[in-house]
Order: sequence, then structure tokens, then C-alpha cells
Amino acid sequence: MRIGELAERAGTTTRTLRYYESRGLLAARRTENGHRTYDEDDLRLLRQIRTLQDFGFELEETRPFVDCLRAGHPAGDSCPASIAVYRRKVAELDGLIAQLRAVRAEVGAQLLRAEAELPHGPEPRCELGAEWDTEAATTEGQQG
Repeated sequence: MRIGELAERAGTTTRTLRYYESRGLLAARRTENGHRTYDEDDLRLLRQIRTLQDFGFELEETRPFVDCLRAGHPAGDSCPASIAVYRRKVAELDGLIAQLRAVRAEVGAQLLRAEAELPHGPEPRCELGAEWDTEAATTEGQQG
């Protein structure tokens, strides 16, 4: 398939595909007249890259998964290097979650302090604020 068809099937742009090629993540074969051609394996590589990027992985972090697929493994995460990237990402996410919880606790404490210092107690909340509070409480309850 040509670059436009691959881009369409992968849900990306030809510009992105050329960039991936320049970074060594995608290898195009060339026809006699110089057109790039790709196959279903290339589409699989792109889907792996896009999925990982949707999860917040940097482009370079996708390389071990791509290399694993290129080596003939059935999945991009069935190689030790891919597992190592997963471990680093989980540790990174755990750190960010801890950081967000600490910030949330601090903001909550500041809110309580500020409300307690109001001369006539807390002001009535507007409808928008009530919707936000309900949404935040629901989200917080789901996170455990």
C-alpha cells in the first residue's frame, strides 16, 4: 500500500509517517519510480506506536515495542526491553499519582482554611460549583 492509504488506515498523516521513517521506527520500501510502499506489518507497527502514545509514552519509548514486532514476536510487549519500558512507565505514573494526591490534599486543606476564615461562614455555592463538586466527589469515590 502507498503512504496515503497507510496513513488513512492508521488514523494518522503522511507527515507523521515520514517523521517516523526519519526516526527509524518505520521502514518504507520504494517502488522503481520512488514511491513508498508498506504492508500489513507496517500497519501493525503503527497501531502499536499509536496505542502507546495514547497511553502517554514518548515516541522513543515505543522503539523496543517496534523492534520486538520487527523481530517476529506476536506482540510488541513480548520482549524483555518492552517489559522494562512498561516497568519504568508504571513507576513514573505511580510518582505522578502520588504527586497529584499530595497537591489535592494541600488544596483541600487550603480550601477548608479559607472557608473557615470567611466572616459569615462559607458562601452559598453557585450551580456551576455544585456540579463541579458533585463530579469531583464522584470521581474521587471511584478512585478509591
